[in-house]
Parts: sequence; C-alpha cells; structure tokens
Amino acid sequence: MDEVTLESLEAALAATPHNTTLLLTVVRERLKRGEFEKAARLIPAELPMDGLLPGDRRVLGEALAKGGAPERALQVASGGSPGERLARAMALLALDRITEGREAYEGATVESPLLADPELAKALGARERVTNDVGAGRPRYQVSARDEAIAEAELKPLFQPEAQKVTFADVGGLEPLKEQIRRRIILPFQKPSLFERFKRKSGGGILLFGPPGVGKTMLARATAGECQAKFFNVAISDVLDMYIGESEQKLHALFEKARAAKPAVLFFDEVEALGGKRQFARDGHTAKLVSQFLSEMDGFASQNTGVLILGATNTPWAVDAAFRRPGRFDRTFFVPPPDRPARAAILALKLAGRPVAPGIELDWVAKSTSGFSGADLEHLIDTAADLAIEATIQAGKEVPIGTEQLKQAAAEVKPTTLEWLTTARNHARYANESGQYDEVLEFLAKHGKA
Repeated sequence: MDEVTLESLEAALAATPHNTTLLLTVVRERLKRGEFEKAARLIPAELPMDGLLPGDRRVLGEALAKGGAPERALQVASGGSPGERLARAMALLALDRITEGREAYEGATVESPLLADPELAKALGARERVTNDVGAGRPRYQVSARDEAIAEAELKPLFQPEAQKVTFADVGGLEPLKEQIRRRIILPFQKPSLFERFKRKSGGGILLFGPPGVGKTMLARATAGECQAKFFNVAISDVLDMYIGESEQKLHALFEKARAAKPAVLFFDEVEALGGKRQFARDGHTAKLVSQFLSEMDGFASQNTGVLILGATNTPWAVDAAFRRPGRFDRTFFVPPPDRPARAAILALKLAGRPVAPGIELDWVAKSTSGFSGADLEHLIDTAADLAIEATIQAGKEVPIGTEQLKQAAAEVKPTTLEWLTTARNHARYANESGQYDEVLEFLAKHGKA
C-alpha cells in the first residue's frame, strides 16, 4: 500500500473513528512499516471493545505497547489468548515490570511456540521456545492441537453455513459442466456406500477457473446445495495474517472445522493468493503457507473423506503446479462465459420479480451480448432497471422494463471477459504442455462468434 492511499484511509478513519475494520487496516499497515507511534495515535481513547476478536486486540495492543501507550495496551489486550498475552508482555516491558512481562511471554509461547520473539525474550530474560525442526516430514510451522485455540474466535464467523440454499436450478446455463459435476462430485456424496464398494471416496479437490463474473462462486454454492452439504465460503482475508505462523494455524483450523462438519464444502475464492507458485514467492512465509495448504489437502494425517475442497481462480497459470497432482485439485473445470441459450436463461433469472413489459425480446438481447459474463448481464439488467425508473419518474406512472430499455442498456454495457480470453488463449497456445487449457481452445473455436 502506497503512502497516498494510506493517508486517504487515515483521513476516512478520522471521519469515522469507531470503524474498527478500517482502524485495524491502517494500524496493521503502520505496524508493518515500523511506525509504531503513528499506529498508536490512530487508536481512539474510547475504543468500543465489544466485537473485537482476540487477533484484533493483539494488533491494537502491540501498537499501543510499542507506540508509547503501554497502560492502554494492557487494557486493550486483556484477554487470555496467546497473542494478547504477547502484547501484554510488550507493554509490561515498556513499564519496566519485567517479572510480570516474562510470565506473560512464557505463557504465550508455551501455548503457541510460533509466537516466539527472540528479542523480546532476551529483554525479559525469558526462556526461548523453539518450534519443531524440519525432520521426519514434519515442517517447522506444524500446527499443534493447542495452537488451534488461537484462531478459534477469529474463525468462528466462517463456520455459520449460509442460510439461503442454492441449487443448480438457480444457475443459468452451464449444463455440460453441471452434468460433469453431478457425475463426478455429487453422486459420491449421495451414494457413499456404492462408491465405497468400488474404493472411491467422496470429497477431494476441484479447481474452477474462468473469466471474472462467470459464476464460479455461484456454481460452488450450488454444488454444496446439490450435495446437501454445509458450505463454507473462505475469504482470503480470513486466512492471511501479518504475523508469521498464524496464517498456517488459521488454515489448519479451517480444515479441522470442515472435517468435523462433514459432509462439507470448503470453498476458496481467488485460491492463487494462498496457493501461488512458490518459485515466485518473495519470502519463505508464502512458500510455507503453500506447503501447509498442500499438507491439509492430502497429508499423512489428513482425513478429508466427506470434505469437498473447491478452489476458484481467474489465473490458473499462477497456481502452484503441485496443486494439480491427483489427490489435491485433481479435477479442473473451465467455467466459460455463457453461450446464447445460457445468456437468455440468466437474463430471465435476473428479471424475475421486477416489473417487466409483455413481449420483451430476450432472444434479441441474448444474441447481442456475446462475450458477456453473468455479472455483465446482471449489470445490463440493473442498467435497464435504472432507465425504467427514470422513465417512471418522468411519466408519473410505473414504466416496466421493456425491450427499449434492454437495447439501450446493451449499447451502454460492455463485456469484461475479452481481456481474460485473450490472455488465456496465449497460455493455451504456448503453455499447454499437459493439455490443461484444451477446454479454453475448444470454447474459443466453438463460440468465438457465438
């Protein structure tokens, strides 16, 4: 994040000082830069503590402890999580309360060795805790059972399955892809005994790729609905953490919760942010996170039967090749922009429940929107609705959405998939050693003029 953007966010924070999400964003950024006093000054004196997670309290407590306000740090980081105790240890050191600080530090690192800070330990005279060395296939950042408690409160909101159930009936088009998913994914969930007889397990990993806005997330939710499984949508921000080791802990906790809730679908959108190619990683932490992800998917101790791991990406060429190995994302599906019949179905779904004029020419609109994604078509319908609202205001009576508004909207809205298809075509032509982009070439050959 550049300084101009950061200052803009801080100006927004000054106008809404109790916006904790914004506050944590800017405080974390100042901490990353080592600007502790600036970070501490951002935290309002009367900060509402209700709703703050242990990880949030740790960040704010560390900023206050290092930024010259250790007394306030003790108030903010007052909980029992290891991260909060580490922040208290920093504050107690600043207050020259060495014995108490040493006890807080040692208590934190006993529960979570990954929090070990050699400099802080030395200043407090504390015993250093060393994480497990690499050996016997066990990574240095291996997560212990006790470490899971660290992320428990932060991860809790993720494990509330979505109330609204989605099925394939809610997804317009993509019939060949739906059929593949029914045969290869849904049936093992519905008939586990039959598949067990043939030594085929339910679950596994599936990677969906395609242009932005074509419905990868919607398709993942519908797959969960068809499987009668719990659906957990994991945002990248729910996993990535500024503190070394905590991203791996959160990822492990996510998988453990999904295993406990089976049958379950664990969906990672923009999976390349967690599973990007390790040779391009700028630090060892990124490579460790990728290794942890791979271990959770099919490691020796992983019991993922009944857990379907879905990943979605706009950039499959950025995903580490190790994820494509059988047992991980061994099934890869290309989610293309909708063809003409699918566009007509999506338009009908998006118009449902709105005032619509009789005799509307959906076929004409579907024919005229080649290359549009589902999101583009939704934007088109919203634009047509805006035009109908303007006409209603001018006429003084309700004007439903008609062909005129749809044609005008189709002239204004442009497809957003063309740039992606151009990039994907280049990868399919020149970097398709394993045939993973054959579906892209087939789509371009068949629907290039659809």
